Amino acid sequence: MSKKLNYPIKTINASETIAVRHPVLRPGRPVETCHFDGDDQTTTFHFGIYNNNTLVGVVSYFKNNCKLLSNEEQYQLRGMAVLEPFQGKGLGKLLVEHGNTFLKNLETTVVWCNAREIALNFYKKNNFKIIGAPFEIKDIGLHHIMYKPLLK
Repeated sequence: MSKKLNYPIKTINASETIAVRHPVLRPGRPVETCHFDGDDQTTTFHFGIYNNNTLVGVVSYFKNNCKLLSNEEQYQLRGMAVLEPFQGKGLGKLLVEHGNTFLKNLETTVVWCNAREIALNFYKKNNFKIIGAPFEIKDIGLHHIMYKPLLK
């Protein structure tokens, strides 16, 4: 029996995500690479998960359509990151579940992401499926588009 995790999740702003995005997603690269187009749009949402009032994980959701999906109400999951000492503790799953619930309340029909090769199993465990062919993102690596229906 696993013990219940108690990590609060809060809505945060784009600038707060950088402290986690940078060391996890862009180590050794300029901090500016952690700012994403659309971060400050009113339709973009950022969530952070905390351990003792310290931000240890982040996820962002952008109103953006994937051409491979026909659903009208789509959001793209981006910038999913959990600091290394907190990885493998279920915090990423908590963030994704929180985001899915939030998006369902907005009547979003599908969430999708560009998943790094190293994150495929994480997304598969969270019921995302691969669509389309793998592709390279310059300076980051091989990615797959993955999606998860939220509303039938």
